[in-house]
Amino acid sequence: MTTVLVSGAHGIIGYGILRSLRMSKRPMKLIGTSLYTDSVAPAFCDVFEAVPRTDADGYLDGLLALLRKHRVDVAIPGIDADMYKWADHAAAIEQTGAKAVLNSRDLISRCADKWDFYQRQLELSLPYAIPSYLEMDFDLLKETCGLPFLLKPRRGFGSKGIVRVGTAQQFAEIDPATRASLMAQPIVGRDDEEFTVSAFCDGRGGYSASMALRRKLSSNGFTEKAEVVNEADFAEAVRNLCAAFCPIGPTNFQFRKADQGLKLLEINPRISSATSIRAAFGYNEALMAVELALENRMPAQPNIGRGRAVRYTEDFVFHDDRVHL
Repeated sequence: MTTVLVSGAHGIIGYGILRSLRMSKRPMKLIGTSLYTDSVAPAFCDVFEAVPRTDADGYLDGLLALLRKHRVDVAIPGIDADMYKWADHAAAIEQTGAKAVLNSRDLISRCADKWDFYQRQLELSLPYAIPSYLEMDFDLLKETCGLPFLLKPRRGFGSKGIVRVGTAQQFAEIDPATRASLMAQPIVGRDDEEFTVSAFCDGRGGYSASMALRRKLSSNGFTEKAEVVNEADFAEAVRNLCAAFCPIGPTNFQFRKADQGLKLLEINPRISSATSIRAAFGYNEALMAVELALENRMPAQPNIGRGRAVRYTEDFVFHDDRVHL
């Protein structure tokens, strides 16, 4: 039986990975980790292990001990902090006997800073780059970006921390220290023309499978509603980006359609938050990642069902046998 550890099992990516793996016919023992002991995570795994914050002293030693304790075959990071930490210590993780599902070290590093990633797109003359600026001058940004414009954290994920600025007063209310960590962009396309495209990449500039969703974001920056669309509409852009950055394994490309064509919001060099939606339609990238790690087998393009998905809040109840009087 294959043993898979998924970190950040309390979050939508982590338990999405666990749910996707549970859909497969491959016998697997699933280990979920999280610092939140009162989360839903235990509902989706066979064994739950509490861990400290990724930046805490002793985190890495504790992770390596868990990998050895459970004889983990494959380890998948479910939060960005773990992805970056594991990339820095990939050799130590693999010495435990576990294969870590990690993208290209170069791509992970580039995606950590959106400004650096934008600069690399300009160097490669990629047509998908959205004009970006570091100058925090309202009048200049009004002229170059129009109103409203976006301020994005250079380091961030899941659309967290993005501010839509429409007035000078709103801009002035942003703390100068915060502004120093932001970059500005014009708003391109429409909210209903945003797409999340996942591809399974070979590390040599190609990919063997992909799936595209039109999406609507929730207030916390994750996909709330999604509709399956034709992945062929994004094939040229994904091919060009793969050739430029040589990603490995599950990789997520986020686009908006604009008058000038497709524009790239960002690349997530990992499994993304819509993974359980994809798996429900036949694109199980978590299982693909396990098979690549253990068997060095790239997936074929699966048959993808059509339809739409809506996320909603539900209850998961952990029953206690004791009687409450």
